[in-house]
Amino acid sequence: MRERRVLIIDDEPAIGRALRPALQGHQFAVSVAVTGAEGLSRLAREEPDLVLLDLGLPDADGLVVLRQIRAQSAAPIIILSVRGGERDKIAALDEGADDYLTKPFSIGELLARMRVALRHANEHDGAPPAPPGPVVVAELTLDPARHVATMRGAPVHLSPTEWNLLELLARNAGKVVTHRTILHRVWGPEYEADTQLLRVYIGQLRGKIEARPERPTYILTEPGIGYRFRDSE
Repeated sequence: MRERRVLIIDDEPAIGRALRPALQGHQFAVSVAVTGAEGLSRLAREEPDLVLLDLGLPDADGLVVLRQIRAQSAAPIIILSVRGGERDKIAALDEGADDYLTKPFSIGELLARMRVALRHANEHDGAPPAPPGPVVVAELTLDPARHVATMRGAPVHLSPTEWNLLELLARNAGKVVTHRTILHRVWGPEYEADTQLLRVYIGQLRGKIEARPERPTYILTEPGIGYRFRDSE
């Protein structure tokens, strides 16, 4: 199995010094760029499997670089930034980032996020579109062919809208899905700002699949940003 290639675009020297040996120890080939221009050049030349991108670059706005990366590559992009505000996270995720970590972060958490992002990419890499198969996360199973949901083997009765919402979240398990993306995909573009509607339906779903809806373990809230469905790991 070949080493997976990771491109780090970050002008903070300590990040490169810390991440390079840590990632190499987990069978990643690591390349580091300290400017947006260098990062885009390495992206075209090296075709990395995953990009770790800082938003605070010295020569370009990080969101602009993110947009340029996404236009050239389908590789997963994880943002690493000191900007922890909701607006920054939402903007990055809506521009095509797969995940967002606020500095400082642990290597263990970064590696877990990278595994999820790479697994999602591998599921779609080079494969023609296929009929969606069942989704199994812990004790929850969604079977799109029969339109049946079960929790611990017992059927869960869902409305069509609840099914669409749950399937969207479950198929993106481990990834943050923003309010705007969920509302657009499930209800349509005219509902993109209706976060109250989304909260109502999330509450209904939690009541049906969570053992303790007040302490959810499947549908997790990313405050002010969206929701992350429990990863299958």
